[in-house]
Order: sequence, then C-alpha cells, then structure tokens
Amino acid sequence: MLKTILHVEDNADIRDLAKISLVSVGGYELYQFESGEAALAAAPDLTPDIILLDLMMPGMNGETTLKELRKIPGYWEIPAVFLTARAAQSDYDKLRELGAADVIVKPFNPIELPSQVAEIWNKCQQTAG
Repeated sequence: MLKTILHVEDNADIRDLAKISLVSVGGYELYQFESGEAALAAAPDLTPDIILLDLMMPGMNGETTLKELRKIPGYWEIPAVFLTARAAQSDYDKLRELGAADVIVKPFNPIELPSQVAEIWNKCQQTAG
C-alpha cells in the first residue's frame, strides 16, 4: 500500500501546495526536500514508496537526482515520477528512458494529485508483480 512519498522541489510554493495535497487530501507521509543534494543526503535513512521529482532545479536537476538516488541500496525499484512544466512528448520519452514511471504536468491539480500518484504507483505494482 502506498504510504510514503519522497518529494524534491526547489519552489517553496509548489512544495507547500504538494504538501497540502498529498498529506491533507491524500493522507500520505511526505519527505520533502528543496534540492537534489538535500534529498540525496537524507535518502539512505528513508524508505519511500514512490519518488516525485521536479525536473528543472538549480544545481542538481531532477534527472541527475534520479540517477544518483538509483545508486542508493533499495532505491532501484522505487517508482519515480517527474513533475514538470515541460510538456513535449520528446521530454516524456527521455524521462521514461531514464526510468521514470510517469510524468505529471505542472501546474497540477492539488485535489487530483494524490489519486494520480496512487494510480501510477498501483500500475507499477501490477507491472512488478
């Protein structure tokens, strides 16, 4: 069952909106970080069920963050979803090649975000099982 989400987003307003959405509406436990570097530092001590990553962040972008997270024991199998304002199909294809389970376009609907994440997680479980 989906319980815990690791969310990496540099924009504080989007982090706040996602927290309200995923915790208050969705009832999930949420680990949030403002950068890929901060997420990587904490990740070995966390056990998320799914990863939500902003694509475009200063410093370490979402692609690099995912590549580095995948090197941490236990993180290879965790589904990753990118949240991005970039909506080109070529971007989606590239992210899926990197191992992303799906892409959610920003601005996201905060009422629908918890069910979108759950639906992606459920699909990943069916594929893995």
